[in-house]
Amino acid sequence: MTEKPYDPHDYPPFAVTVDVVILTMVKKTLKILLIQRGQGPFRDAWALPGGFVLPHEDLRDAAVRELKEETNISDEALHLEQLGTYGSPERDPRMRVVTVAYWAIVPNLDKPIGGGDARHAEVVPVAEIESGRLRLAFDHEKILIDAIERMRSKMEYTNVATNFFEDSFTVSEFRNVYEAAWDTELNPGNFQRKLQQSADFLTPTGEKSPSESSGGRPADLYTAGPEKDLSPPLKRSKPKKPSK
Repeated sequence: MTEKPYDPHDYPPFAVTVDVVILTMVKKTLKILLIQRGQGPFRDAWALPGGFVLPHEDLRDAAVRELKEETNISDEALHLEQLGTYGSPERDPRMRVVTVAYWAIVPNLDKPIGGGDARHAEVVPVAEIESGRLRLAFDHEKILIDAIERMRSKMEYTNVATNFFEDSFTVSEFRNVYEAAWDTELNPGNFQRKLQQSADFLTPTGEKSPSESSGGRPADLYTAGPEKDLSPPLKRSKPKKPSK
């Protein structure tokens, strides 16, 4: 029996895209990088940076390219971690589209520059999306929520929170990142003791922070240590109760 030759036209076509979740911390507020779409579908709607993978591209290369085109972020040292694959048949009104999502942390990202297919780029408080006040195109809200949960979870047992800093930081500043990301309040003494239990998690620089205007004493400065895992892990506290 002769085997029928493979014909790609026997199968319905579909496309592959990439979407990128970029998280940052600005003035003790956890924010997400969004773009405003310059074309349909969902023209003028807010969305994650991303786009179609070109035939010659690797997935990560496509993510890096789209991020640069739409937001002007081109940091070669940026660690993009694959988050997941999203392929609901109804996620894109144009055709069947499967997207591969990536996420990363960029320190102190304040004023991105929109370009390419993006009319505008802006960092927006994560609380705006989690509260439902700001809706995103496609299924990008689900992708974003998954990325935030991945980050919050990894902060319990890895040094991923150090990626929010470009340079050295104090333990107090480090705790502020946890409080903003987890939307909670942490006991300063307990937090510092937890960090001290994990040797080489943070490395002291031997320098002090500038004196505070309030008259507080300069604090020790640290950078990420060689130990990537936090053991025992920090347990996530319950979020602060919303004000009535």
